[in-house]
Amino acid sequence: MTQRTLAVVRSEAPTPGPESPATPPPARRPRTITPRTLVIAAAAWLLAAAFLMPYLEMVVTALRPADELRDATYLPSDFEWANFIDVWRESHLGDNLRVTLLVSAGSTLLVLLVAIPAAYYTARMRFRGRKLFLLLVLITQMFQPTSLLVGLYREFYQLDMLNSVWTLILSNAAFNLAFAIWILTAYFSSIPEALEEAAMIDGLGRGGALLRITLPLAMPGVVTAMIFTFIAAWNEFVMGLTLSTVPENQPLTVGINSFIGNYTVQWNYLFAGSVIAIVPVVVLFALIERKVVSGLTAGSVK
Repeated sequence: MTQRTLAVVRSEAPTPGPESPATPPPARRPRTITPRTLVIAAAAWLLAAAFLMPYLEMVVTALRPADELRDATYLPSDFEWANFIDVWRESHLGDNLRVTLLVSAGSTLLVLLVAIPAAYYTARMRFRGRKLFLLLVLITQMFQPTSLLVGLYREFYQLDMLNSVWTLILSNAAFNLAFAIWILTAYFSSIPEALEEAAMIDGLGRGGALLRITLPLAMPGVVTAMIFTFIAAWNEFVMGLTLSTVPENQPLTVGINSFIGNYTVQWNYLFAGSVIAIVPVVVLFALIERKVVSGLTAGSVK
């Protein structure tokens, strides 16, 4: 075949243009559901139902009328929505909720202000006694607040700080500081130090590199430390009961306990207060659940 014939054949060959139909994508294979998948899904749903059943029972009991609290029926004949209004009016639950919000937010902020620089210094500086310091931080997690209550009470009594919100903030921050330092140290260690060195070559100091480079990258770990500190302070009971004796200055967990008397228990008010207490934590955890999960794996892979 001559060169001229080849040129004619090439010129007559159709060329793809914008109007040419595109090649259809390959058809997706239908997803097959195996018996193993069905068994795992059924087990997951049963497990979720088992965990959610106590919360459903709590909501149902909170809506029961007072004369149906001992009935064997699962659902009441009439839902008493006024229980939530009555528990708010007839107790110090509003003041208790305010105290709990202040204590949880204040102790979380104080823990982050102390834990971030401490964890950053521990992760970046190889100082003498570093391993011993981390070991002591871990050992402090073994101490329960109940074992130190007598000393804490005497100390705050001598400082005239009983029945104060600041007392609960300092106590909760002290008991949650070690966990925050441990989590953040692992996360700071997983961030390459070369990023900070490049930033310092460009003119940033150590503090500027921390604030502009390292801290944004460590935000999942910071969020993890924040949420665990907040939940621990929110659910704390023993220190609030011991260091606060005035009803309106007590946290929510202690205020709910007031519905348990010596001879009777106001179950409808008790469960209504419990529903009010868990809603903020559930909403907060649902909003930042992904960051908490990613922060828990901090330092696992370097």
